[in-house]
Amino acid sequence: MKGSYILLLYLPQNVEIKTKAKMFALERGYYAYVGSAMNSLEKRVKRHFKKEKKLHWHIDYLTVRAKLLKAYLIPSNVKLEEELSMEMAKIGKVIEGFGASDLKVPGNLFYFNHDPGYLIEELLRSLGLNYLTFPTY
Repeated sequence: MKGSYILLLYLPQNVEIKTKAKMFALERGYYAYVGSAMNSLEKRVKRHFKKEKKLHWHIDYLTVRAKLLKAYLIPSNVKLEEELSMEMAKIGKVIEGFGASDLKVPGNLFYFNHDPGYLIEELLRSLGLNYLTFPTY
């Protein structure tokens, strides 16, 4: 399956995360990360849920420190990552420079001081996008 995804994470304490090139000071709270996988969406998302992995993308440095609560998988033959990030910026505080190095958006990570699950689902519905959740509860 091809498509994009949104990860929902909870960070229980303030942390500084150093990626290969940048330092990010992240505060305690909820985060949503927008990504895409145009080859194997399910495999990419399952990888994000693993704690033991080679740190490659910016999000890897966060997933090993935060609790990954849920993933929204949006099947599509078109890469929707940039559009989704622009829409997410309307409901969350963008963490500038986190991810999105290949896109024309300030970042792919968004901060919320409360669980944004219902906001994400409302956003996806308003855009007319079908989605699956992983893991399913």
